[in-house]
Amino acid sequence: MPATWLVLIVLALSAIGYVLGRQRALQNAGGDSRALHSLPSYYGWHVALMALVPATGLLAVWLIAQPLLVENTIAGQLPDSAIPESSTRSLVMSDVRRVADGLDLAVSQGAMTRDDAATLRSEFTQVRERLAEVGVALGSDVNAAVLSAAQDYRSMSRVGNLMMTIAVLAIAALGFVYALSRTDRDFRARNVVEQGIRALLVAAASVAVLTTLGIVLSLIFNTLEFFKLYSAWDFFFGTTWAPSFGGGSELGVLPLLWGTFYISLIALLVAVPIGLFSAVYLSEYAPGKVRSVAKPLLEVLAGIPTIVYGLFALLTVGPLLVQIFGDDGVGIMQASTAVMTAGLVMGIMLIPFVSSLSDDIINAVPQAMRDGSYGLGATKSETVRQVILPAALPGIVGAILLAASRAIGETMIVVLGAGAAARLSMNPFDAMTTVTAKIVSQLTGDADFASAEALVAFALGMTLFVLTLGLNVFALFIVRKYREQYE
Repeated sequence: MPATWLVLIVLALSAIGYVLGRQRALQNAGGDSRALHSLPSYYGWHVALMALVPATGLLAVWLIAQPLLVENTIAGQLPDSAIPESSTRSLVMSDVRRVADGLDLAVSQGAMTRDDAATLRSEFTQVRERLAEVGVALGSDVNAAVLSAAQDYRSMSRVGNLMMTIAVLAIAALGFVYALSRTDRDFRARNVVEQGIRALLVAAASVAVLTTLGIVLSLIFNTLEFFKLYSAWDFFFGTTWAPSFGGGSELGVLPLLWGTFYISLIALLVAVPIGLFSAVYLSEYAPGKVRSVAKPLLEVLAGIPTIVYGLFALLTVGPLLVQIFGDDGVGIMQASTAVMTAGLVMGIMLIPFVSSLSDDIINAVPQAMRDGSYGLGATKSETVRQVILPAALPGIVGAILLAASRAIGETMIVVLGAGAAARLSMNPFDAMTTVTAKIVSQLTGDADFASAEALVAFALGMTLFVLTLGLNVFALFIVRKYREQYE
């Protein structure tokens, strides 16, 4: 049974449990809800949650674990002779999955029966052509080992799905019956439901924490693998970035870090003054009608996809800068892709980040401080300069640092606006690149994750993660350290 139908059945059972649990509690109390320990709805929610939560939890774990178990089992059964010298076991397993999915599609479309798919032999049938008829394109012919592994893959998956359906429905039914049997007038349903909700909240928080931990660990392990193949000293202090999948690569990160910080600096020089001035105007000077229109329009910039900003940099800002600073190919700017192009467009993208955060922080300054300043005879501009901005400064600095971490992690604007050259240069009209852009380029195509040229992407990601994490922690430290002085 498909997982979608399984979820719908469990949800329907849960809804029925809510109604029956509520009715049973009222019947046990003689129809008088005042005789119940808890409100009637709590008894219904108790039955509904007991039917829903354990079953959906089991379903989620099963959906994650089953593909891993099946794939590891099939991969272990593949003979070494089925793996070409130019390939790897993981690449062969990707062919196995495609063939298995193709057979499932052919059966669902009626192109072959279940028995045909299970007994198909590559010696007598052109498997590639048969699957192409149902829209499954394979890059090479399917040999006997791959076809047999795909058939075993389908068989194990089918058995696993059947067991999952039985287990999930059984758990849901047991939870339903158990909760309904406990329902009476003296049952503390409210306490149990609130404890269950608290457990769900803790589980949700744990998922977020464990996901972050998993990301960090994956970066750490692959980074350590990279440093087994390439010197850490050459990586962190090398001044040349010249990867070569044929060998002899120079993977110094300094040119990439320089490009990242240079572009981010120009972006902040654009975004901080404009964003801060607009925040001061909207919070202190703008009439209510103007603010109600201008603030949403300003924040529309935050919803524009970064690829659109990248196209704007490539097609509009870059050529415009060439017209201004170039002179028939002999000016200081030779091409539209440059640090200045990416920095200006990225600065425009960051304006709503700085503006919105700064506006909220300025509005959080107590009105009593404004009134006290006006009472002493200060003008509005003096109050803004000498009272409001100093009071809001820690939060504004935090907003700027958060915007900086956003700029450091940007990719598409850099790829389209700044070029791909890794160099150490002070000229803002030169083409440069950043850490994120090179992570994309190193993992694009058929990357061999046993090579330093592919694993370097994880080292770059770990470096970027540490930098942005440091900026975010520093920003939060500043905000929390000084905020309580004005509350």
